[in-house]
Amino acid sequence: MEYFEIFTHIVVVMSLGWYMITNLQWYNYKLQRVILKHHKQQWHIVYFATPFVLFYVLPFLYFSIYFYLLYLTSFVIWNRNLDRPLVLTHRVKRFLAILLFTTFAVDALVMVSTTNFYGLFLPLFITYIVTTILEKIFFITYKQRAKGRLHTIMGLQTIAITASYGKTSIKNYLYQVLTKKFNVYMTPRSVNTMAGIAKDVNDDLPLDTQIYIVEAGARQTGDIEEIVNFLEPQYAIIGSVGEQHIEYFKTLDNIIHTKMEILKSPKLVHGFVHDSVPILQYDTITKYPSDLNITRSDLNGIWFDINLDGNTEHFHAPVLGSFNAINLTSVILMAKKLGMSVDDIKVALHNLKPVEHRLHLSKAGGKLILDDSFNGNLEGMLEAIEIASTHEGRKVIVTPGLVESNMESNVELAHAIEKVFDLVIITGSLNAKLFDKVIKHTKPIILEDKSKLQEVLAKETHIGDLILFANDAPNFI
Repeated sequence: MEYFEIFTHIVVVMSLGWYMITNLQWYNYKLQRVILKHHKQQWHIVYFATPFVLFYVLPFLYFSIYFYLLYLTSFVIWNRNLDRPLVLTHRVKRFLAILLFTTFAVDALVMVSTTNFYGLFLPLFITYIVTTILEKIFFITYKQRAKGRLHTIMGLQTIAITASYGKTSIKNYLYQVLTKKFNVYMTPRSVNTMAGIAKDVNDDLPLDTQIYIVEAGARQTGDIEEIVNFLEPQYAIIGSVGEQHIEYFKTLDNIIHTKMEILKSPKLVHGFVHDSVPILQYDTITKYPSDLNITRSDLNGIWFDINLDGNTEHFHAPVLGSFNAINLTSVILMAKKLGMSVDDIKVALHNLKPVEHRLHLSKAGGKLILDDSFNGNLEGMLEAIEIASTHEGRKVIVTPGLVESNMESNVELAHAIEKVFDLVIITGSLNAKLFDKVIKHTKPIILEDKSKLQEVLAKETHIGDLILFANDAPNFI
C-alpha cells in the first residue's frame, strides 16, 4: 500500500505541475497574471484547488477513487480539447524534470522518516522557485550571447516597431517593400518580447542581414525600453496607439508612455510616430499620417495619396482595410528614409501580399472567407465589418468579441455587428452574455467549444455566403 501511495503522490504532483506550467506558458510565465488575470477561474478550482484540498481532507482510499476515476479522466479530456496545448519547450522540460526529481526527493525523505505525510505544496513551491532563478540566470547568459552576435553583423541597421494596433502588419509590409533593395530579416510571427527577440537573434538572424525589423510588444512599463536598450535600433516606428491591453496598463497615458519608450534608443537616427501619440514633431521625429488622403477602399484593395516633398503621390495596395493606408504611410516614409525611390516603393506596394489572418480574403467551398482572426482592436474590427457589408449575399460573422478591452467597446462592436450580419456566431464565454443581450435582430449562436465550429459552419452557412472571422481567442480566454 505504501508504494501505491508514493506512486499516487507522484502522479498527483506531476498533474498539478502540468496544469501550473501550462497556465504559466499561456501568461508569459507571470504567476500574478495566472492568478489574477485568468479568464477561466473555474479551471483553477476544478484542476488545481479541488484535488489539492481533497488530497489533505479525504482518506487516501477515497481520494484515490476520486483522483483516478474522476480527476485524471477529466484532466486528460481538458488537455486534449485545448486549442493551445502545452508546448514542451526546454523551459517546460526543465520545470517538469526538476518537479519530478523534487517529488522523488520528498518521498524518499518521508520513507526514511517517521511520518507518512506526502505533501503537495513543498515540491511545487521548491520547483517554482528553483526554475524561476535558473531561467533568470539562463536568460541573462542567453541575452548577452545575443548582444554579442548583433555586434558581429557589420553595418546592421535595426528598425523597431511598436503600436497598440497594426505593428505586425507594419512589420510584414515593411519587410516586403525593403526586400526589393536590401537583405532584410524580420522577427517571425508575433514574436515581440525580450525573450523571443533574444532567441531570434541567437538562432535565426542571418549574418548577412542589412536591415533587421523587430516588433516590440509590452505588458508593463519598461518592457519596450528593455528591448531598445538591447537592440539599440537606429529607426523606430510607433503605429496607432489606443486602449488595447488597458487591463494591464490601467490608463491610456500609461500605454502611450510605454510605447514612447521605443524612442529612447541610444543610437536613434529617426522615429516615425502616429498622430495618436502626443509628441511634437522635430528634426528626428516625423508625425504621420497628416498628409494622407484615402480615395478608395473595397474588396479589391486600397488607393490613397500622400504628399511627399511637396508632390502628391498616388499609391495602390491589394490589401483590405482603409486603416492599412495609415500603416503603409509609415512603411513608405521609412523606405524613403532608407533611400528607396518613390517609384520603387509604388511597385513594391502594388505587388504587396496580405498578412495572413489580417483581412485576408479567400474562397472555399463556394463561400467567401474574410479572415481577420489576428485583429483584436475595435477600429480594425469595425473596418472589417464595413468591408463585409459591401458583400451582396448573406453575411456571417464568427467572433469572441474584443479581448483585453472594456465593455463600452464591446457594446459598440455588437451594435455594428447587428446592423450587418445575418448570422452571428460567438465563440467562447467571455462576451457571450453581452452580445446575446445587445444583438436583437438575429439570435446569436453561442459556441463555447470551438472544436464544434466547423460542424456549425457546415450546417448553418451556404454557398455564396461571406464568412468574417473577426478576432480569435484561445479557449483559455
